[in-house]
Amino acid sequence: MDKKVKKTLMYVLFLLLAVVLLYFSFRAVEWGAFVEALETCRWGWVILSMVVGGLVIFVRGLRWRMQMLPLDASTSIATSFNSYSIGLAASLVLPRMGDIVRCGYVTKNTSIGFDKSLGTMVVDRVWDVVSMLLIGVALVVLFWTHFGGFIMDNYFGAIVSSRTLWIILIAGVVLLAALLWLLWKLRTKGGFWTKAWGFVQGIGDGLVSCLKMRHGWLFILYTIIIWSGYWFMSYCVIIALQDVEAFASLGPVDALFLMFAGTISTVIPVPGGFGAYHSVVAGAISAVWEIPFATGMVFAILAHESQVIVQAVLGLGSYVYESFIRK
Repeated sequence: MDKKVKKTLMYVLFLLLAVVLLYFSFRAVEWGAFVEALETCRWGWVILSMVVGGLVIFVRGLRWRMQMLPLDASTSIATSFNSYSIGLAASLVLPRMGDIVRCGYVTKNTSIGFDKSLGTMVVDRVWDVVSMLLIGVALVVLFWTHFGGFIMDNYFGAIVSSRTLWIILIAGVVLLAALLWLLWKLRTKGGFWTKAWGFVQGIGDGLVSCLKMRHGWLFILYTIIIWSGYWFMSYCVIIALQDVEAFASLGPVDALFLMFAGTISTVIPVPGGFGAYHSVVAGAISAVWEIPFATGMVFAILAHESQVIVQAVLGLGSYVYESFIRK
């Protein structure tokens, strides 16, 4: 099958998944109540969350650049930020495509090969997963009576008890180990095998580049700023909805939980998180606080769509810069 046809079919499947999730999420929305909630919304706080969202993307670019500097000391802030922004915008169209796109832009504007930039991207994602897990554990330990049971039953517990998931994970590790062993054994055969092993080595160089960073404390600080920003963005939307009775009693800790639930939704591969974010977050609101699913959708729509606008605008701006101004 032609590669273009495969990509088109994959995009259509992901798009259909997003449409299905959006349908089941939005069919419960009482649009009259939704419009009423929007009319009482404190839009200044939504705008503030969007500004913070843009700053978080900038800091993410700075953190990623720290991993690339040991590979190419001339990597600029503009390159890392624009690559990251364009990648986020690409993910609005096709899930996971953004990671490949941002690595491509780095390769284009630096001496870092695609394989090495891919390695730094993997480390970047690993740090996100570790951060998310730490936040989830903190919520379980410190606020068990509020969120502990729900998180364990619906998130952590579901992962641990999923036999299919563990089979897939173990099989994946075994296959990866076998592939690496095969490439290592055939690395001196020349042609494809030598190039494939070189690509693997490049990814390895990107993976270990984080160990060569200067000022490792700054990397940790950037990570704290990033997740604090996500937390504040969630809290801004809660404040924006304070005139809606269902959200009037929610506070900063609740915002942290909603941020965590929203992050969990990114596991579902749909363009831009459409449908997945709404379903997961509105479902969590309904389960934890017994707020109607339709009312929870008000928060989900404001939180998600406001950041989609930020990502689209910044991505478009970065694309224009890279395509025309830089040249």
